[in-house]
Amino acid sequence: MPAPPNNTNRSVGNAMDNNYDLPDMKYLRPTDSNPRDTIADAKIANEWAAKKLVWIPDEQEGFIYGQIRQEQPDGQLTVDLETGKRVLIHKDDTQRVNPPKFSKAEDMSELTCLNDASVLFNLKERYYSGLIYTYSGLFCVVINPYRRLPIYSENVIEMYKGKKREQMPPHIFAIASDAYRLMLQNREDQSILCTYVNINKMFLFS
Repeated sequence: MPAPPNNTNRSVGNAMDNNYDLPDMKYLRPTDSNPRDTIADAKIANEWAAKKLVWIPDEQEGFIYGQIRQEQPDGQLTVDLETGKRVLIHKDDTQRVNPPKFSKAEDMSELTCLNDASVLFNLKERYYSGLIYTYSGLFCVVINPYRRLPIYSENVIEMYKGKKREQMPPHIFAIASDAYRLMLQNREDQSILCTYVNINKMFLFS
């Protein structure tokens, strides 16, 4: 799924005040996640809105983006795809593209347009940036990188100790820290349910 035009790669979520320059951080939060420029963001948002981008189903990529060129009264849309091809498709068969500020969103429940294409694109964009953890509301989605990442070191453990989930980038340590904090706070047992999915099977364990 190729990326739609995007002039910013800022991540959605609360920025960390400390430890931001640690080498481990590039696998936890985008390195280009800088303080927001309100004027620049407004300009980018206006330019993006004028493009009228939508996701179109594609057999190979899953979804590809296109720009609406014409809208018919019966709901048919003329869409120019990124491949250069022009297609006629009903609006009910398209999905909306999120504004650029949601690029590599840490929590997909915050997406303005929450649909299959946007979820797939966000996970793919984060994965290709080395960000394997992503929240979806109460859930934490993890994509196997099939390589070792330096995000389980003592430094990272210390970063997550005693922190609330929303204070840190997505990570299994944040889930564990939250469970431990709630156990002490509420004096109640906590459980973490994990599911593992491959091509043919799904496994549950806690």
